[in-house]
Amino acid sequence: MMKKLLSACLLSSALLVGCGGEPAEDTDAEGCEHLREGPAVPVTASASSTGAPDVSEAHKRYDISLPAGTSGNTGSVSFKADAATDYIFFLSADASLTITSSSGQAVSFESSAKNSASCDTIKGRYVAPLEVGTYTLTFGPSSSVSSVSLVIEESGHEHEH
Repeated sequence: MMKKLLSACLLSSALLVGCGGEPAEDTDAEGCEHLREGPAVPVTASASSTGAPDVSEAHKRYDISLPAGTSGNTGSVSFKADAATDYIFFLSADASLTITSSSGQAVSFESSAKNSASCDTIKGRYVAPLEVGTYTLTFGPSSSVSSVSLVIEESGHEHEH
């Protein structure tokens, strides 16, 4: 009986790993840990996509200051996707996020939420399918948010081509 139970557990684990799936709670826990504990890198977003600072290094929390704009605080940073996969963008503040490809195309989110059941530090959770390339992440405009912390994690789901 123990062998059958062990075999069932191993098969279940293999199916989960084989599909490239990672439970949302585990990804949220990873994003939450980095939002809370860092390591932190202070960044000032640029007023436009030109000269936007890079936030591509994995397992970092970027504490992004948003410059004041005519419609509120807004700013852009640059992110380089090294793999064609889904990326999860965790925010510490309720700030709007748009992602634009280097060709100027807006990226549609697969999902977005203003919270996480497993972490109250997460105030924004955006999942976006990205191809290999460089993207501009734009926050705001917002009259109440002058800074936002950002953590980016790969979801582990690769795109088929």
